[in-house]
Amino acid sequence: MQVHAPQFILASASPRRRELLTQIGLHFVVQTADVDETPLLGETPAALVERLAILKAETVWNTRRDVLNTPVLPVLGSDTLGILNGELLVKPRDVEHARQMLRQMSGQQHEILTAVALATTAGVQLAVSRSVVKFRTITDPEILAYWETGEPHDKAGAYAIQGLGAVFVENLQGSYSGVMGLPLFETAQLLAAAGIHTL
Repeated sequence: MQVHAPQFILASASPRRRELLTQIGLHFVVQTADVDETPLLGETPAALVERLAILKAETVWNTRRDVLNTPVLPVLGSDTLGILNGELLVKPRDVEHARQMLRQMSGQQHEILTAVALATTAGVQLAVSRSVVKFRTITDPEILAYWETGEPHDKAGAYAIQGLGAVFVENLQGSYSGVMGLPLFETAQLLAAAGIHTL
């Protein structure tokens, strides 16, 4: 089995982001960024998702630089937020919270913002993907059955588009991978600009 040298560091523990990067043939190592994701007073969702992506990339970049005292591999940070009627879609606390969110999303559109930041010796470059997801009408029995699968327990907005939650999606405008958590078009563009190519 051929072993490839890592091309960059992924500042995320998300298995979905790892899967997406592997899907397009990239080689990387993972180092999670322990950052405070609490929104600042008056901060918009767009400003929050950009700040967190940059913060994750810079946190790991600075940690590696401090330890090694040498130039390090580029660091990729990302953050994803869902927004419904101006409010953030968060991870459900329990079944009632999930039911409340999915009821509100039923038959409605919500927005997914995913920011990607790449830290290199040249600084930090940022790209943002915006997608709009339209849900079909969802019944209460469907919501409860979905909760019982376990899939929505740790998902923002209480659903996973790459899993069983896909059956709720009537329409998607934007980036499927961005809704999953890492827009591959924007990510590949950032990496290519830093000399890291998928093809």
